[in-house]
Amino acid sequence: METPITGKMFQQKSYFQYIQSSDGDENEPQYQDKFGMLSGFTSISCGETILSNVKPCSSKGTRNVGAVEKPLKAEEKNKSADISKQKEQCVVPCDVQAKILRGEKHYMCRNLQNSLVEYARSTKKLVRNMMDDQQSSLDYLSNQVNELMNRILLLNAEVLRKHLDPVSYKAVQSHGLDCTHIKDTVGSVSKTPTGLYIIHPEGSNYPFEVLCDMDFQGGGWTVIQKRTDGIIPFQRPWSEYLDGFGDLSGEFWLGLRKIFHIVNQKATSFSLYVDLESENDKHAYASYNGFWIEDEACSFKIHLGRYSGNAGDAFRGYRKEDNQNSMPFSTFDVDNDGCRPKCTIKDQPVKSCSNFSDNTGWWFNQCGLANLNGVHRYTGRFLATGIHWDTWTANNKPVKIKSVSMKIRRTYTPYFH
Repeated sequence: METPITGKMFQQKSYFQYIQSSDGDENEPQYQDKFGMLSGFTSISCGETILSNVKPCSSKGTRNVGAVEKPLKAEEKNKSADISKQKEQCVVPCDVQAKILRGEKHYMCRNLQNSLVEYARSTKKLVRNMMDDQQSSLDYLSNQVNELMNRILLLNAEVLRKHLDPVSYKAVQSHGLDCTHIKDTVGSVSKTPTGLYIIHPEGSNYPFEVLCDMDFQGGGWTVIQKRTDGIIPFQRPWSEYLDGFGDLSGEFWLGLRKIFHIVNQKATSFSLYVDLESENDKHAYASYNGFWIEDEACSFKIHLGRYSGNAGDAFRGYRKEDNQNSMPFSTFDVDNDGCRPKCTIKDQPVKSCSNFSDNTGWWFNQCGLANLNGVHRYTGRFLATGIHWDTWTANNKPVKIKSVSMKIRRTYTPYFH
């Protein structure tokens, strides 16, 4: 009966015990050969075990043991040499590798930091550009909305105007020098209603139609400008401000040449009355007991007498640069204002007051506190672009103006001549 061989395992070597068979003598040659082949210490790597059934050997078993032991010893020697070589090779590369890893880590951290900084800068620039684009889009949309609202208001006002009774605004074929002269001549015979009349002032080469207010403060007023609903745009070139534009039964500008001929008649002087109405239906006025303008060669410079009223003297303003008295008329294509070469409005450089006022015409200085030809109900950034009379205030802010009219009447007593 054959007996299994068991081995007790150690770290690198195995020691084998010989266990006697129950049916044999350990001194027999067959067992000596058998056990002699496995006797002693064997170089076996960790974890390996040898479990086998040992068969009886022949009488030649002794020679077989020697043949096996020699290769085992050579193999054990080679393995020991390989292990020593591996240990020697491991020491130096590990230190170098640690240094390389530290350098690579530092390099990667530095690159990561630079990348984060660059990313933050790019993100900030991108956000700023997006905000600028959004603001531009909002401004554009706001302007579009305002334009559409203005068009709706114009259409509504036009519809209402067409439904008004036009009888009282038909021109009356009664000639006079101006509305005051018509009132004094025709009015002495019959009642002269407010409406359209034909006048032919002294010095004028042709007659023209005007709106006469025969009801306000005794009548005789020639209306030279009127704003009510924004139907008529006042963004006009010099040529149109010369001859006038609009509808005498609605909004209009009479024309600088016509105004010049009316107020420069012999032995006359005229007063100016400015009637203002706010968006909440409040009224205010500014009156000047003298008013005349120079001829076209002098760009129709305006001259005003003494002020009275409750709207404040916006023509003269508070500062020297506000004073529009004695200033020539300006439009976007004929610039006669006081911005030479430029002036500053609300921290914004302005080269042309007409351009700043949305291409409307007026007697600008730098640019001044009054412009009754501004954009009707302007909703943009600068209130000075719209109709404004900045000496009329409420809660320390200029009042927003809904409608305005400018009218002149003889005073009979020459003021400037």
